[in-house]
Amino acid sequence: MPVDVEDLLEQIAIQVRACTNCALHKGRANAVPGEGPPDAELMFVGEAPGADEDRQGRPFVGRSGQLLRRTIVEAGLQEAEVFIGNVLKCRPPGNRDPLDGEIATCRHYLEAQISLVRPKVIVTLGRFSLNLLISPELKISKVRGQHIRRGGQLFLPTWHPSAVLRNNNLLPEFKRDIVVAKKLAYG
Repeated sequence: MPVDVEDLLEQIAIQVRACTNCALHKGRANAVPGEGPPDAELMFVGEAPGADEDRQGRPFVGRSGQLLRRTIVEAGLQEAEVFIGNVLKCRPPGNRDPLDGEIATCRHYLEAQISLVRPKVIVTLGRFSLNLLISPELKISKVRGQHIRRGGQLFLPTWHPSAVLRNNNLLPEFKRDIVVAKKLAYG
């Protein structure tokens, strides 16, 4: 019997919503498992949900998410054809940076999603997904826009949309990176 990837992704989402493996579950309104089709060629991975994501239980729906989603559409993609998720599945208090222990506790969910979806390209948004998925020694300012292959997976690191909102000079590079990611994933 063939494996139903959509069902397995939903099982992960159920586990994420019920997770109490770290203290972040105590302050959440909603866990944010991630979303997208089980056969997505392109996956975007950020750091953690913010306040809007915590309220809605969906990734990248606040100001950063609006920028990401608008840029995805401007690149000629549909939101429904990409998978969007985060390193952490619960919001850190006050939108602080994820702690190493929280990342270590939560990483298996993202790794399972990646292994099921098997995207051609993963766009790491900012330093936390870059450091988790590619290498903890890398700096986003040094490798942004480069194609990096690790363990048979192709990655394209770019700025986190929140960084772009803070520094509009990063917007052209961010947009260009999303276009390049589309070309890498879809030819």
